[in-house]
Amino acid sequence: VVSLAVSAPRHAKVSVLGAAGGIGQPLSLLLKQSTLISELALYDVANTVGVAADLSHIESAAQVKGYVGDSQLEECLQGSKIVIIPAGVPRKPGMTRDDLFNINAGIAMTLAEAASKACPDAMMCIISNPVNSTVPIASEIYKKNGVFDPRKMFGVTTLDVVRANTFISELKGTPVTQTQCPVIGGHAGITILPLLSQVEPSCEFTDEERAALTVRIQNAGTEVVEAKAGGGSATLSMAYAGARFAFALLQAMNGAKNVVECSYVESDVTDDLQFFSSPLLLGPNGIENNLGIGTLIDYEQQKVGRNEARTCR
Repeated sequence: VVSLAVSAPRHAKVSVLGAAGGIGQPLSLLLKQSTLISELALYDVANTVGVAADLSHIESAAQVKGYVGDSQLEECLQGSKIVIIPAGVPRKPGMTRDDLFNINAGIAMTLAEAASKACPDAMMCIISNPVNSTVPIASEIYKKNGVFDPRKMFGVTTLDVVRANTFISELKGTPVTQTQCPVIGGHAGITILPLLSQVEPSCEFTDEERAALTVRIQNAGTEVVEAKAGGGSATLSMAYAGARFAFALLQAMNGAKNVVECSYVESDVTDDLQFFSSPLLLGPNGIENNLGIGTLIDYEQQKVGRNEARTCR
């Protein structure tokens, strides 16, 4: 349950880097509707002026401006309280996350470098895949520049939670808007682990259901890539998940209590992995408390052990 503890919300500037892309456009559309955003700064290498003009006609308070190219990146970022990065190429059929890494890592490095200098205190929310790699890369850049704050660096894994909630509701008939399943680990394939033993409202799963549902959640991105048949990856559901995470951060920054979201962050939850996704209690300065993974059943404990045996990539 989220309750606002302030009567006058503080309005924030939010920057979206990669705003003209398949995730960036619907994400920006959703963000434009927030009453907690005063300025929406949209950046990409092309086409953002048109996207910004389009969004600026929507009857909501946030002012929208588009920025194009390296020369305008710093201006876009200055004064930002939240930076969201969906920039990069989407996954296509047959493409592995290592293939994505070879392209998107350089993009993430460039944008993180700019943000670490223009708005080092902003909440950094990284969507660009592979998140298991782009978040550590961005963190190292912030550390190199002496501005790293682990409370403010997030890999957005919310889509794994959204998918888990949806698939559980479909299988068990629980109200989808009330179904909550924590998802821990990473944001790629078998590193994704839905904690079905901790679903609320509580559900019973057979061993077969648990195994099949876990695999479906892990492979849901591929499910969309194949369904689009070369036409892209999960853009609309990712935009929704990114907006959900941004709204949670905005609420927490404005004093809301009990705001909990899963995210891939620098963590000491496990012995062997420096970065790990788990439920986080959010506050005005980012992560207030890492809530850990709770009590796991044997099936989940075995999966966590396999997660720890894998490298960050």
